[in-house]
Amino acid sequence: MSAAILVIDDSATERAVVESRLEQAGYRVFSAENGSTALRTLYTVRPDLVILDVMMPELDGWKTLELIRQASDVPVIMLTAQDGEIERVRGLRAGADDYLGKPFRPAELTARVEAVLRRASGRSTAVRDAYDDGIVTIDLERAQVTVRGEPVNLTPLEFRLLLALTEHAGNVLSADQLLELAWGGGIVAGRDRVKITIGYLRKKIEHDPSQPLLIENVRGYGYRYRVA
Repeated sequence: MSAAILVIDDSATERAVVESRLEQAGYRVFSAENGSTALRTLYTVRPDLVILDVMMPELDGWKTLELIRQASDVPVIMLTAQDGEIERVRGLRAGADDYLGKPFRPAELTARVEAVLRRASGRSTAVRDAYDDGIVTIDLERAQVTVRGEPVNLTPLEFRLLLALTEHAGNVLSADQLLELAWGGGIVAGRDRVKITIGYLRKKIEHDPSQPLLIENVRGYGYRYRVA
């Protein structure tokens, strides 16, 4: 089966150009118009390569790349109009496999894709598909959660919030970071929304929500999922 490629670009016109060229070259192409959608697509499609635009509103290419690298070693080619040496070095140091400036020749794009896929052959691109800390278990593929062996019904938002917290277990996440990770950059939601949803989530996964042991408040900073 031909390689699957995920194209992430907020410009519908530029996405269409890249998609058309890759499809002509025989690849299976999937697309996302922003970083938040792309991260969800990453779990469902599990692409062999990602083509990522840098200049996107809200969740830009750099932050999207950082989040992709937390979940997968999938090869990433960055696309940007800022084709300077500093930007190239930044991209490569951040975990990108290649960097292509705009405008680019279609033949160069496909050549770079072929080269990156060759280099990545044999390299694991697996996306984390499960989480288990002995109390909370998450099956990402089925979007199912169990707590102490019992199934728990979470709303899609609660599921994304729990996923964000467990993916950064042991680290403090601010309300703004959780808004970005769980709500997505394109939606308007205040910090109070985070507090309220944390409360709903605690009622479903904490043994005693009034004295939470899993989702910890870190005063002045945010929230931390505690690993036993």
